[in-house]
Amino acid sequence: MTRTTEGISPQLHAYVVDHSLPVDPVLADLAEETARLFPDHQGMQIGPEQGAFTTLLTQLSGARNAVEIGTFTGYSAICFARGLPEDGTLLALDVSEEWTSVARRYWERAGVADRITLRIGPALDSLRALPGEPQFDLAFLDADKTGYLDYWEELVPRMRPGGLLLADNTLSHGRVVDPAEDSPSVQGIRDFNDRLVADDRVTQVLLPIGDGLTLARRL
Repeated sequence: MTRTTEGISPQLHAYVVDHSLPVDPVLADLAEETARLFPDHQGMQIGPEQGAFTTLLTQLSGARNAVEIGTFTGYSAICFARGLPEDGTLLALDVSEEWTSVARRYWERAGVADRITLRIGPALDSLRALPGEPQFDLAFLDADKTGYLDYWEELVPRMRPGGLLLADNTLSHGRVVDPAEDSPSVQGIRDFNDRLVADDRVTQVLLPIGDGLTLARRL
């Protein structure tokens, strides 16, 4: 995840944020605490414009059951949960008790804790433990980049027809088009992007929001 949209000036980014869904004190405080507690990882948190987009998209889609792979300190989970109806559910998957302990506090403060079920452990194991039939209306993928393809193959069969899948960091800070970049995470994103283009189970668009946000619709 990234705190700002790539390729725009700080001034233009501030303008975008100021003219989107306002960042309320809960999200503002969560961003500040995350930066203070985890300065080496704060870039893993989505930016405010991406949060506003995901809340609105969740509302527009009418999603009731959602899943998130990679929760960190809970900013994105709040944004998705706020877009769900009161009886909607978000299954949040993460490996860190430390990070998600912060998330739990802010979910309570945001009034969405009753919509979120957190499972700690390898997300691939958690997904494979779920029933194999379609059950989700919305999915958000934002975990280890080398695992994106495996997560994708577990997610797609569990999406209802018309369900939406979002994958974050699909531009990898522009490194996807740099032939000199050969790190496993960058190659993982390249492989993932190429797989989606060839996947006839979905239609998709790669949006230049944040660090690249791919939006796919299950056919």
